[in-house]
Amino acid sequence: MAELLPIKVPLLNTNEPEALLASLEIHEGESVKAGDVLALIETTKSTGEITAEADGFLVGIRYKEGETINAGDVLAYIGEVPNAQDLNLPPWAAEKEAVGESTPDGLRITTPARKLALEAGLDLDSFPHDTLVTTEMVQARLAPPEPFPAGEVPEGEERLVIYGAGGHGRSLAALIRKAGVYEIVGFLDDGIPGGETILGLTVLGGSEKLPELAEDGVRMAVNGVGGIGDLKSRLNVYSLMSKAGFYTPTVIHPAAFIEDSAFLAGGVQVMPFAYIGTQVKVGYGCIINTGAIVSHDCDLSAYVNLSPGATLAGGVIVGEGALIGMGATVNLNVRVGARVRIGNGATVKADVPDGGVVPAGTIWPPRH
Repeated sequence: MAELLPIKVPLLNTNEPEALLASLEIHEGESVKAGDVLALIETTKSTGEITAEADGFLVGIRYKEGETINAGDVLAYIGEVPNAQDLNLPPWAAEKEAVGESTPDGLRITTPARKLALEAGLDLDSFPHDTLVTTEMVQARLAPPEPFPAGEVPEGEERLVIYGAGGHGRSLAALIRKAGVYEIVGFLDDGIPGGETILGLTVLGGSEKLPELAEDGVRMAVNGVGGIGDLKSRLNVYSLMSKAGFYTPTVIHPAAFIEDSAFLAGGVQVMPFAYIGTQVKVGYGCIINTGAIVSHDCDLSAYVNLSPGATLAGGVIVGEGALIGMGATVNLNVRVGARVRIGNGATVKADVPDGGVVPAGTIWPPRH
């Protein structure tokens, strides 16, 4: 059996391992030349091409247009003949396994994900049919992140530390200083040497400093990790702060406008010129960035990130951990699923399923 050459999905952005398979330029079994464009992929911030690395025939295409793929995934293979295959590799290996009658028509789900979902008693038909369902998606359905418990803050204590000294952390430092409510004792950052000064504030060290600060009576911390494309890192910071007994206060820039009937949970960050309308619910740990608009009756689950200039019309529901890009618009009463990523300048006119990606500058749903 001749060896097949795998065609892997490239990493377009270091912070965005996922991409949308926008189009397939070559069909199963077609001949290709080295350098031929096989597919076009898009993230929320950029587009790219997947090209052939050798002459041959494209075989074993594993994904369809419109599906979400990850950097490093094998898209297909190049073989020496149009019907080349290897029964030890996907997709042929997956075809050898019995999928079972309980899998709904049109649902593409990995074998481990299907096994986990069935063992947990989940309805397979409730998963999106327009993307490959992975184990991570099933696990998110089983145990979505819950807001971390708040620590106790001694009466009169106004000191806090900012965990993360990158761009988002520095913006928070400026916000907190402008608001004048809390005293910033410094930054924590696991990637910057202790003792370095940023915006006049000292980097005190990394996570190992949390117990020492708590011992000194500092009981509040703000999460300065924006988590664009890497929600796991942001959640990890919340976990570290929670285990050390820190409370994460809501911080609001004085130039933001929030209606009296809006509800903001703990750990929310509201940047300048943002607007939060009547009867809005903003979940734990959300970021409402500069100039973002959240109109009346919207409901944001925990860890939602609204980028600068994003606009939600009335009644929009946003699932846990979703990212809505700069200048993106979501229409009235639309539901944006958990961990969805909407690119900069996109317009969303209909519901987006969990884990979906809406490329920058496009209109959702796609028009073919």
